[in-house]
Amino acid sequence: MEILKVRDLVKTYGKGDNIVRALDGVSFSVEKGQFLAIVGPSGSGKSTLLHILGGVDTPTSGKVYMDGQDVFAKNEEQLAIFRRRQVGLIYQFYNLIPVLNVTENITLPVLMDGRKVDKDRLRELIETLGLQGREKHLPNQLSGGQQQRVSIGRALINAPAVVLADEPTGNLDSKNSQEIVELLKLSNKKYGQTLIVITHDERIALQADRVITIEDGKITKDEVLRK
Repeated sequence: MEILKVRDLVKTYGKGDNIVRALDGVSFSVEKGQFLAIVGPSGSGKSTLLHILGGVDTPTSGKVYMDGQDVFAKNEEQLAIFRRRQVGLIYQFYNLIPVLNVTENITLPVLMDGRKVDKDRLRELIETLGLQGREKHLPNQLSGGQQQRVSIGRALINAPAVVLADEPTGNLDSKNSQEIVELLKLSNKKYGQTLIVITHDERIALQADRVITIEDGKITKDEVLRK
């Protein structure tokens, strides 16, 4: 079943002779539950693509359909709800709120949505992420690996249709990097969530079901590694 469809996506910056095409006619589809890695050199358009998929940035032209919905046909309020409920975003730099503890950071998307926290899901996530005993810790009391686990919990708490991770291990050593990848793979298998990861790390890409390579804003390769 198709969870994501991207059609003729274009993103340009600047005007006239100074125009830069960050994305140049990108099209692909992703099946529900697939683990997709997107790779390519710096400046190739990977992060731009991820931000558009997450509704954080808007395309110059083209379409993004998630779960059958035309993402950019929504108004600002609808788009904000879509981002909170349908997309889980994980960044390289964690983006945790420094004055909130682990539990508060994880549950923030639910509370911002005006909904009640599912205590059973929260407890399961904290156990899965290995954060038991640290629920009241602030971000500055955690290691980099633990902070990234919190950001993964925050991305998963709303059970989004798609989890988007932008260089999620870029700030971590190799041991922590592999642990984070294993957690993402676990969420992919355990919760059936579609996982799209942007990475420079070939070892991470090779663990995905499929790898798309982007260069100069275009898809140059699309390989299925496992079904």
